[in-house]
Amino acid sequence: MRDESTKIRSARNRTISLSPIEKKYYQEKLVKLSQETTSNQIIDCLINQDLFSLLNFLPNDFVDLLFIDPPYNLTKTFNTTSFKERSTQDYISWLESWFTLLLKTLKPTASIYICGDWHSSAAIFLIAEKYLKIRNRITWERDKGRGAKSNWKNCSEDIWFCTVSDKYTFNVDAVKVKRKVIAPYKVDGKPKDWEENEDGNYRLTHPSNIWTDLTVPYWSMPENTDHPTQKPEKLLAKIILASSNPGDLVLDPFLGSGTTVAVAKKLDRHFVGIERDEIYCCLAQKRLDMAETNKTIQGYKDNVFWERNSLDIQKNKSNKS
Repeated sequence: MRDESTKIRSARNRTISLSPIEKKYYQEKLVKLSQETTSNQIIDCLINQDLFSLLNFLPNDFVDLLFIDPPYNLTKTFNTTSFKERSTQDYISWLESWFTLLLKTLKPTASIYICGDWHSSAAIFLIAEKYLKIRNRITWERDKGRGAKSNWKNCSEDIWFCTVSDKYTFNVDAVKVKRKVIAPYKVDGKPKDWEENEDGNYRLTHPSNIWTDLTVPYWSMPENTDHPTQKPEKLLAKIILASSNPGDLVLDPFLGSGTTVAVAKKLDRHFVGIERDEIYCCLAQKRLDMAETNKTIQGYKDNVFWERNSLDIQKNKSNKS
């Protein structure tokens, strides 16, 4: 990655970056493991280390929610490291080589979410089915991407929702979506299952496995970093609120620039993040510091998820009144 301190950005660009002083400061906060640990020794820590070098050092039965966003089966560069596309069978073998060693970290009541695209999703399913109980496949819309002239534009990704057992956390009321009512229905002149107010008519709906209300981070969003596959904070908020409780512990073994831990902190969960790239790890540490004073999550307000752009519309109406 090019030195962020030399990048020229526009005045409106809100991408999180590191100065040389910040980089040195956050480097000193990162953790490396060289022996077996207890959960108390690594709780709320960022581990700057290759996953394979520390799997044997992680404690047993300490994770309530495991979020996995591994490299998809594509040739792609992540700052100082690269992942090479391989055959489906070789990708399955790679997944299994580390996934089986992560299983020991899970509590019997733990939930697991595994991200993939259309190319890697079949391999992920086969591994998840072998070791876990698959509950659902979430498909979410990526609202940006290049068009294709000889194929359908690729603008969706999958997340496999799994559990260790039949006893697990799912807080459905915490992840309802507030949607605008197009054709409001009334009984005896009163709204049925929706709210009527001066800002519009809205209904709280149960969450489905199709997510179309997410915005992939970009340069003018305060959560944006230079990581090429950064997930939206709103996506992690849905998962963390649904499948954990305050005080629970969330583990992310492919942390990237820290979305999982930043959102976990904002929502009063404990966390452990693992990331081999030092720059991304430092960015994650900076985002944790930012979360100390700013707990906002775009598209999530007053304990409700709003459909895309509707919250901004309501804000504009309120400002004009």
